[in-house]
Amino acid sequence: MRALTFAACVCFAGTAIAETPELTVYTYDSFVSDWGPGPAVEKAFEQTCACDLKFVGAGDGAALLSRIKLEGERTRADIVLGLDTSLTAAAAATGLFAPHTVSAEFDLPVSWADPVFVPYDWGYFAFVHNADLKAPANLRALGDSDLKIVIQDPRSSTPGLGLLMWVKAAYGDEAAAIWQGLADNIVTVTKGWSEAYGLFLEGEADMVLSYTTSPAYHLIAEDDTSKAAAAFDEGHYMQVEVAGKIAGTDQPELADQFLAFMVTDAFQSIIPTTNWMYPAVTPEDGLPAGFETLIQPQTALLIPAAEAEAVRDAALAEWLDILSR
Repeated sequence: MRALTFAACVCFAGTAIAETPELTVYTYDSFVSDWGPGPAVEKAFEQTCACDLKFVGAGDGAALLSRIKLEGERTRADIVLGLDTSLTAAAAATGLFAPHTVSAEFDLPVSWADPVFVPYDWGYFAFVHNADLKAPANLRALGDSDLKIVIQDPRSSTPGLGLLMWVKAAYGDEAAAIWQGLADNIVTVTKGWSEAYGLFLEGEADMVLSYTTSPAYHLIAEDDTSKAAAAFDEGHYMQVEVAGKIAGTDQPELADQFLAFMVTDAFQSIIPTTNWMYPAVTPEDGLPAGFETLIQPQTALLIPAAEAEAVRDAALAEWLDILSR
């Protein structure tokens, strides 16, 4: 009798587990790392959804779109989190994403009215360096210097792609000359952000392509004031990171619930001290102490999403040609 009762309990438990809805979110590797937002977001959302939230790391941001294109309608993803405005037009053109129903008062430097993608954070790209380094005043001066830099591959990394767009937005037809100047400064080009930043911390380069918010991590998490972001006088390129729902998801209501949760205080308050970016909706308690010390670019550069694909393709061809010489 005891054996039968035990077997019945195991069977019931197995049925209950099987019936728990599962939501799969593709994102970039640093988001799902132990120190990234993923663990805290997973815990907070599962407290509201009676579901199993699964994050799947898929390299860096730009690699997400490549994976979704490759998998097509067979993708296991319900949500893709980690694209940005350099990629949203190309992503929407695949037909793999569905419109969202999220309504929020976004705290972004630009207006937002995208019917498919929902922003969750934003920031400015910058070159991070040790605070005792005399940093150049702009990208042209960086190319003229002897400083060693590490950047990311624009084909797999959104920061790498952001640098391409930054050079193009700031210098236009002179972009090729800027890359020619920077070519001999580049120690290596990594697949993603984590590898590049790690090389910088190991002393392999003087500067690394990252964000104006990166020094906040060292200040807040490590009580370390030794890192700074260089303020460039030609302006800094903006990144707005977004998430979108896969049109073929078998969990459409749960996917909608996640996108709506993403703009709540429960999610947004996690972003500043885990993803080290500005939240898309300012948390009720504001930004953490330390963010007020960050540089504030005088000029915000951003190529409209509708134009980004054409600009990206031309800039990538230009970059590949110069760096292969």
